[in-house]
Amino acid sequence: MNEDTEAELRKQFRSAFEGADFPVTDQMDLVPTLPDGPGTRFEAGDVSFSAMELAANLDGHQEFPYESVDELVDDVMAALKTEGLLD
Repeated sequence: MNEDTEAELRKQFRSAFEGADFPVTDQMDLVPTLPDGPGTRFEAGDVSFSAMELAANLDGHQEFPYESVDELVDDVMAALKTEGLLD
């Protein structure tokens, strides 16, 4: 994955989750902030995930609670890399 794709995904995740009432204690705290709920899609380059796919793929990687959107987004990006979803 190139840096532009990673930067675009970070931007989309930040935009989608910044409206959450932090700290968030689980994935369900994030659903109301998503523009299309669980069907919200994040797309950049050749990468595309729905919010539901993200939740399924990242289960076990996230360490709730998150105190800020940046902390959450950093963890999401790290988990995607660990799972090999950003190759």
